[in-house]
Amino acid sequence: MRSPFDILEAYERRSLAHAVQLPERHFSADVWRGVGYRIGSRRLVSDFREVVEIVPMPPVTPVPGAQPWLLGVGNLRGNLFPVVDLKYFLEGQRTVQQEGHRVLIMRQTGGDVAISIDELYGQRSFELSARVPAGDIAQGRYTHFVEHAFNDGDHDWGVFSLSLLSRTPEFRQAAA
Repeated sequence: MRSPFDILEAYERRSLAHAVQLPERHFSADVWRGVGYRIGSRRLVSDFREVVEIVPMPPVTPVPGAQPWLLGVGNLRGNLFPVVDLKYFLEGQRTVQQEGHRVLIMRQTGGDVAISIDELYGQRSFELSARVPAGDIAQGRYTHFVEHAFNDGDHDWGVFSLSLLSRTPEFRQAAA
């Protein structure tokens, strides 16, 4: 009589024997990849290494005495984290919350932070030769976080540094 472990092990052997191997993908070193999104009228991208996860807007519990750009505290799989309205932080205008609204989860010292965005575009890849000056994208408070952009033929996409944002003293001090 076979044990449940032996049966599972046999299933695994048979499934691996029939598994189809995907072709190995080699990514070009001269391609930059990130997550594309919109804040106000600006199309931005952030490096994949800076974005931990993209999730629907969680229920948010307001925090009394906090800056107006701190929407409150959210809970994702038992982990509490601050939820920030990035548009309000950068432009002084609230992000309009809509059904299906998404947030980017970024890592910072002391724990993850969710940032609210206007619209998510998903993965974006750019040839390094498509790098252009940031121009109008890097005006106002964006100047501190956008050093350059990429042009995809239709739009300029400012490269927004989430790691720099997470180290900004004003961002780290959410108490009013």
